[in-house]
Amino acid sequence: MLQQQASTEPASVARSAAGWYRASVLVPWGAQVAVAAVLAQTLYFKFTYAPETQVIFGDRGGRPAATAVGVLELVCAVLLLVPRAAALGAALALFVISGAIFTHLTSLGIEVAGDGGFLFGLALAVAFGSLVVLVYRWRQLPLLGTRRGKERAE
Repeated sequence: MLQQQASTEPASVARSAAGWYRASVLVPWGAQVAVAAVLAQTLYFKFTYAPETQVIFGDRGGRPAATAVGVLELVCAVLLLVPRAAALGAALALFVISGAIFTHLTSLGIEVAGDGGFLFGLALAVAFGSLVVLVYRWRQLPLLGTRRGKERAE
């Protein structure tokens, strides 16, 4: 009985390792796609300067500011979907969305134009998803990856 139990342990360890590997691939990709989808979905409102966007950006730079933020969010969405640039896209998305969260908390308020806090919730979801991507892919960030490569060469 003891021999049979010892022979099945390596198989269970291999299955466990395969499960962890699968999660380490699927979790960041899921977060990348979700964050990119949210960022891409909001582009229409920023580029057309929709009424909701006018409320948000009216006192904060108007249409040029909304367009600039839209361009940054478009860059983030594209970078998140490029495997080698996903960490950079997540870091940039976290930077951009931090500004949105800060603005909501300081001057805009959680609820904007009667949305019940939906936009604020999306901002929090983007921040969380970006953090998830960074937890898994932080070694791919340009400065950290370069330093790591130099250490290997020495």
